[in-house]
Amino acid sequence: MAHLLFELILWILVLDFVFERWLDRLNLKHLSPELPAALSGIYNAEKYAASQQYLKANSRLSMVQSAFVFLLVLAMLLFHGFAFLDEVVRKLTPNPYGQTLLFFGILGFSLDVLTLPFQWYGTFVIEEKFGFNKTTVPVFVTDKLKMWLVSGVVGGGLLLFIQWAYTAGGAVFWLIAFAGVSLFMIFMAMFYTSLIVPLFNKLRPLEEGELKTAIEKLAAQTGFPLTGIYIMDGSKRSTKANAYFSGLGPKKKIILYDTLLEELSTEEIVAVLAHEIGHYRKKHIYKGLVVSLAEMLVLFFLLGKALSMPEFSQAIGVQNASFYAGLLAFSLLYAPVSFILGIVENVLSRRHEYQADAFAVSAGLGKSLVNALIRLSVSSLSNLQPHPLYVFFHYSHPTLLQRKSAIEKQIEKLNTTPS
Repeated sequence: MAHLLFELILWILVLDFVFERWLDRLNLKHLSPELPAALSGIYNAEKYAASQQYLKANSRLSMVQSAFVFLLVLAMLLFHGFAFLDEVVRKLTPNPYGQTLLFFGILGFSLDVLTLPFQWYGTFVIEEKFGFNKTTVPVFVTDKLKMWLVSGVVGGGLLLFIQWAYTAGGAVFWLIAFAGVSLFMIFMAMFYTSLIVPLFNKLRPLEEGELKTAIEKLAAQTGFPLTGIYIMDGSKRSTKANAYFSGLGPKKKIILYDTLLEELSTEEIVAVLAHEIGHYRKKHIYKGLVVSLAEMLVLFFLLGKALSMPEFSQAIGVQNASFYAGLLAFSLLYAPVSFILGIVENVLSRRHEYQADAFAVSAGLGKSLVNALIRLSVSSLSNLQPHPLYVFFHYSHPTLLQRKSAIEKQIEKLNTTPS
């Protein structure tokens, strides 16, 4: 049984790697050296060429990094690296909780350090070359240290809770783990902006003026329970722009990157926020949460079955079954299920994006939203004509041209409908 699971893990790793690289190459081959007619008026020839170069540079880096990680995991499996690490943590501490923290801590830290050159190259070479990078070396280093700290505290705490639930919960482990992690997810959705964001970025209230008045007017018109509008110093790291709202329940905060204020007009920013409010009014946040919770319930049920079988630990070369070895083996074997669920989530997400766009159109902001989407896509050198298969498997949003077409049809329909 253990040998069969081992072979299955190898097949999953190989097939996933080959399939993902095939998709990458398919997407790159889909590029046209000439400016497509569909992009005329959106990209000029110079910007279009830059967008292709940007995609190629990032794709090459991703392929090299993926190959490196793939070979690393393969080597750990074939040359008993996980078994060696298991022996090390058992010698360092007899405490099973301490062993779990050490096992995943060493794995996670080592992988992040080994892939640090790729992260560095992506930030200080590719992003710098195309004019996006604003990250300094001190910011890069402090971000990394903070990320390790947050990952250690939050990730380590969740691991220990799940292990405790497994040790103490018996047959109802999966229900206890599901309940605890679900509460944590909801807590983070409510307080992420207040607890985590300030560790990395500064937030300041949007000053009085035309933009604030327009946003508050939109919130009042659409029944959005706005409690605050904040500006985030996104320009500290990148020129790319974004906006989002946070919070569950009756209290909502709108967060605007300072780069968004530089990139878009007041009406375009309001249109982007109308799209975000559309997600709220259509209850997409709650629907997505329900889907995530349902998936997690299935995951913990299957994990409970897997952890009860010592063959899962043995599948990665560990002789003495343990919580952490079983969890790692399960995560590797769960990859195909996660892949399929990811496709379903992307299909649902793209549908929600269309609905949120339609809401912005109904608020009379369709043309401004199209202009905003075009500006943001061009300024970030987005690939506006990815291969349809790549979109199907990887995109959580429709492409710009798909959204533009849908919005324009909605506007036309609205204009021709008798009042």
